[in-house]
Amino acid sequence: GSLVVNYPFDDDEQGIAIYSKSPDDDVFQKLALAYSKENAKMYQGSPCKDMYPTEYFPHGITNGAQWYNVPGGMQDWNYLHTNCFEVTIELGCVKYPKAEELPKYWAQNRRSLLQFMKQV
Repeated sequence: GSLVVNYPFDDDEQGIAIYSKSPDDDVFQKLALAYSKENAKMYQGSPCKDMYPTEYFPHGITNGAQWYNVPGGMQDWNYLHTNCFEVTIELGCVKYPKAEELPKYWAQNRRSLLQFMKQV
């Protein structure tokens, strides 16, 4: 896990981790930033220093393929075949948080979710 908003494209024609710009890249960046700006830890860009000390996401967002290449990913497929603008929101450094930690996740992401919905 991580703490970042990832947007298309997740795949690159060369199959390497390099920025893969979609035709709607500016819209995807706006959507991703709308979410990350309301989550202070995400927006700082280095949320999982203990686990991934070199990982950095400027303003808490990343182009999927620049982070790591995912051929045939769901957000790319939905975008290309159904015109659905989908982003992937990674909510934390721990993939399986304990149940008692869930209120903390809600507190960290409530404003982000509301701001994200306002983008409609």
